Amino acid sequence: MSTIAALARDCVALSPETSIAAAAETLLDSACEPFLSLPVLEGNRPVGVLTRHAVQQVYLSRFGRDLYGRRTVADLMQRDPICVEADSTVEDASPQVTARIGFPIREDFIITRDGDYAGMGVVVDLLKAMDQRIARRNQELAGALHRLKESQAHLVQSEKMASLGQMVAGVAHELNTPLGYVRNNVEMLQGLVAGLRAVADETLDLVHLLGDADADPDHVAAQVMATRQRLDRDAPQLLLEDLGQLLEDTIYGCTQIGELVSSLKDFSRLDRAASEDVDINECVAGALLIARNVLKERVEVLRDLGDLPPIACVPSQINQVLLNLITNGAQAIDGRGRILVRTRHEGGHVSITVQDTGKGIPRDVLPRIFDPFFTTKPVGQGTGLGLAICYRIVQEHGGALRVASAPGRGTRFVVSLPVSRDLPATAANTALPAPEHRRMHA
Repeated sequence: MSTIAALARDCVALSPETSIAAAAETLLDSACEPFLSLPVLEGNRPVGVLTRHAVQQVYLSRFGRDLYGRRTVADLMQRDPICVEADSTVEDASPQVTARIGFPIREDFIITRDGDYAGMGVVVDLLKAMDQRIARRNQELAGALHRLKESQAHLVQSEKMASLGQMVAGVAHELNTPLGYVRNNVEMLQGLVAGLRAVADETLDLVHLLGDADADPDHVAAQVMATRQRLDRDAPQLLLEDLGQLLEDTIYGCTQIGELVSSLKDFSRLDRAASEDVDINECVAGALLIARNVLKERVEVLRDLGDLPPIACVPSQINQVLLNLITNGAQAIDGRGRILVRTRHEGGHVSITVQDTGKGIPRDVLPRIFDPFFTTKPVGQGTGLGLAICYRIVQEHGGALRVASAPGRGTRFVVSLPVSRDLPATAANTALPAPEHRRMHA
């Protein structure tokens, strides 16, 4: 950071005894053009400045030259000059100078070192130096803002990946159940097919013997007996009934797997960045399916889904909001509880309510839940970005996210989205908000 000494200029110094006429010739000479005033020194100590404006006022007045020409500079000088120490920084000197100068600017400032004269400072030079510093500072701030946005984008992406990891873990768990009994059914089918194959082989051998005119009657009788015993032992009719049931169960399991995979695909919607015709009820169903592992058997989900028009939104972002609210509600419930998910169409908005019977949010914590990095979870179990990202996503969709909570009674989040509006920009490139919290009565 440079000091004000870098702006010091050499110029003619005046003494208090110098005549005004002589000072005027010096001050109005073209060589002194950059300066609006000249220093007046006693020894090497500044005692004032003589301004170009003061001299011009005298010389433009009637008989001014004759009346004042022989008088000394001491009679016309500004006795309280602006003095700035040479080791002052430009940033520190600027308010000192600007607090004293008027408009239009009529005097310059004196640069001193330990009280002694060290040169003159031109106000315009100081303004230029400040302008250059402001420009550099703006560049630094722009760079810092860019880096901050990049960091925030990385944080948002990290939160998304963390949510995705939890979601994939839950989906993997949910896939294991139908996969398990599909595998078990296939293994049982292998046994049934082996029995049916044995019956078919015995029956085929009998058919071949019956079709052979030269076959030994005793051999045919023995084969008939063996085939009858096989039929009695393996009971192919029962095997076919079991086979049909196992096939139905297997198809059902495959259907469940297909639904999970389809829900996961619809949930991410990687093939569509934005859509004009999203059914929010489908988003709710998909989020509940993805969150089923978190809900397990202890959380009862009550659905109250109304008739909704399609809305314009980015479905993957709305799915992220719903999954976050549902999983937060499940995690807030100790033991058994309920989560109510309600959708309604009211006027030009669609509202989504997620209400749990969990432990609730303390009154002193409630105003901070949408703040980035704020979390009540233990270290390592929460980033504090989930609700902040939800708030921002809803805000970018032109909607509102409200919350009401009472300790011991649970929490209710309400998402309100406009049915039709301009599609939002990509969320990852925007800064996290400092939201104005809205509350509802619990």
